[in-house]
Amino acid sequence: GFFKTFSEIINQTLDSFGQMSEELMRVFAALASGDLTQTMTENYTGSQEQLKTDVNTTVNKLTKVLSVIKEIAEAVNNAAKEISQGNISLSQRTEQQAASLQQTVENMEDQTHTVQQNANHAREAAQLATHARELAQQGGEIVGTAVAAMTKIDQSSKLVADIIGVIDEIAFQTNLLALNAAVEAARAGELGRGFGVVAAEVRRLAQRSAAEAKQIRQLVQDSLSKVKEGTRLVNQSGQTLEDIVTAVRKVSHIIIEIAAASQEQAAGIQQVNNALMQMDQMTQQNAILVEQAAIASESMKEQAKNLKSHIAFFKTDRG
Repeated sequence: GFFKTFSEIINQTLDSFGQMSEELMRVFAALASGDLTQTMTENYTGSQEQLKTDVNTTVNKLTKVLSVIKEIAEAVNNAAKEISQGNISLSQRTEQQAASLQQTVENMEDQTHTVQQNANHAREAAQLATHARELAQQGGEIVGTAVAAMTKIDQSSKLVADIIGVIDEIAFQTNLLALNAAVEAARAGELGRGFGVVAAEVRRLAQRSAAEAKQIRQLVQDSLSKVKEGTRLVNQSGQTLEDIVTAVRKVSHIIIEIAAASQEQAAGIQQVNNALMQMDQMTQQNAILVEQAAIASESMKEQAKNLKSHIAFFKTDRG
């Protein structure tokens, strides 16, 4: 009766525990080998059924977690590959940009040096032009003084000519008087002979004075002609010098403006050169950052591979 029934219950319980132990060993052995496809399939009652449910739920959750981890590892691996490829392309472009910027910086340095030399030459030319203008102005002043002196010489020559005219007139009058005196001395006879000799000598001196005055008048007229020609040439030189002064003043003004513009250009190019140098430094820094990013992406790719290799140990019914 009772003992038989109790014995049957005990046997059923032991059989049930034995069956559960076998299933648990099968499932846990599969888990130990990375196989997540094994679950508990027998029917149980009570706490054994709950244990079966918990074990199967745990296996299913592990399967889902590993599936998600696989997807994440695959995504990380793909992203790492894309980042690595992008870093390679970016590194190449950065190196090309750095080389181009370096060449540009060198060209700009050469151009800066050239422009600075031009600015220095323009400044020196402006100084020379200013000095030439001052010399031309001094020459104009000297020519003006020469013109004034030639004018005074012309006036003095005219005055000398007038004086010579007076002397010539006096000599003419003296000659007439001496002639009259000689006539009167001849009329006086023996008494006027000595006076006649004096009158003849006076007439001879008057004629000589007239001849000398004529020569002096000719010389003065020649001098006046030369003075007039010299005055004309000096005036012409003065006008030419005035034109030169005006032209030099304009050239000096233009050269000064060129020098100022060259200085501004040199300053502007220097600013551009500084900006290019900063860009070159930033590009070099970017190249370093790109290299670091490439190293990081390679490391991430290796870690993703390691993760995939570890996950590949597990076998699931999801592949």
